[in-house]
Amino acid sequence: MGDAGKIRDAAAELDEIGWGALWIPGMGGGDILSDSERLLHATRNTKVAVGVLSIWRHGASEIAAGHATLQAEYDRRLLLGLGVSDPAAASAAGRPFSPLSDMGSYLDMLDEAPDGVPRDERVMAAMGPRMVQLAGRRAAGVHPFAVTPEYCAATRELLGPSALLAPYQAVILEQDKDKARAAARGFIATFLGMGHYERSLRRQGFTEADQAAGGSDRLVDSIVAWGGVDAIAARLRDHHDTGPTTSACT
Repeated sequence: MGDAGKIRDAAAELDEIGWGALWIPGMGGGDILSDSERLLHATRNTKVAVGVLSIWRHGASEIAAGHATLQAEYDRRLLLGLGVSDPAAASAAGRPFSPLSDMGSYLDMLDEAPDGVPRDERVMAAMGPRMVQLAGRRAAGVHPFAVTPEYCAATRELLGPSALLAPYQAVILEQDKDKARAAARGFIATFLGMGHYERSLRRQGFTEADQAAGGSDRLVDSIVAWGGVDAIAARLRDHHDTGPTTSACT
């Protein structure tokens, strides 16, 4: 997680000025529970949300037990994000890939663990409609990646009015369009090669040409907010105005 002291100080400062949640990545594996605890220890009121851990890299019983320990010690301020990832992740774990049943089975194990993870303390990295509907039934809501405000409006319809909808919004504080788009392409290039993100972007109206060569200007500008503070704030307002209850930015 980088320099522990700087992270602790930044978390404490954000907590002091009233930030509602600090989202941290988890798909790369590692000791995500210890990473979460460092932030929980540095804050008093801010929630810590994992966005998201791979169900292929973390056993359900281990996660449930660690989650219960942290919730008891830190006033139930941890929100677990769960992702089913892609066929390559399942293959690396020696398993076939059936995303809906895989996620359903993992949720079953969380429910059945001695220290189960309550429904309202977990979210899912759901993008397709069936996974979104599963999240609506079995989690607090969804934490989708590489999505537009228009996508969020449609997802709100699937989830209903009360579920959590926390889109990941990448931001680049750079007003030079060429520099901003170059940085954005460097960030999203890996994801454009993954089938589940390609399908999600197609459902959002982006063509194969939009996804080629690092992403068209239209795609980049739609899923990465760049510019000055006012421009980035306007994008976040667009997300909130179309239905989410919160946003996760990086």
